[in-house]
Amino acid sequence: MDIQVQELIDKIKKDGIETASEEAARLKQEAEAEARQIVESAKKEAEEIIVRGKQDAERSEKAGIAALNQASRNLVLAFKDEIQALLDKLIAAQTGASYNEDVLKAVLPDLLKAWAAKGEDSLAVILPESALDKLRGFFNEKLSSEIKKGVELRSDRNLACGFRIANKDGSAYYDFSADSVAELLSAYLNPRLAEILKTSARGI
Repeated sequence: MDIQVQELIDKIKKDGIETASEEAARLKQEAEAEARQIVESAKKEAEEIIVRGKQDAERSEKAGIAALNQASRNLVLAFKDEIQALLDKLIAAQTGASYNEDVLKAVLPDLLKAWAAKGEDSLAVILPESALDKLRGFFNEKLSSEIKKGVELRSDRNLACGFRIANKDGSAYYDFSADSVAELLSAYLNPRLAEILKTSARGI
């Protein structure tokens, strides 16, 4: 009887150990499989994070370069506008200063005599009021022949510097005012200034 009980106890122990060993092996396999899955998932997620990080960095770099390029263009354009405004002001000031009494005395008589020689006698010379007041005597003397033929001297309070020549019938109008000449000079110089600035900007 004792032998049978012992055998039964031994059998129960053996079966329990085997069952426990099998369960432990199964749990170990499951744990290892789960650990591998966790590692693989973490590795995949890390790779995705790295890829996203690179993409974000590339996007940020491109956006930064684009913003810098735009800021540079804006700066060049603003600088160009300021330089052109300064150039226009300088041209206007220098052109106005160039139309002094000596220039008018030197230019107008020869110009009007040349036109009168071509039979263009029906002309009106338009000057600033102050200039005509000062130079009327001079022009009456220098252009006496042309004035007798029909050339007129007129003043315009809205004309600051320079002069205009017009046919008295209004068929033609030649503007040699300081404003008009300055505008022509600015129109000529501004595209060249723009080209200089473009070339300089490319070299930066």
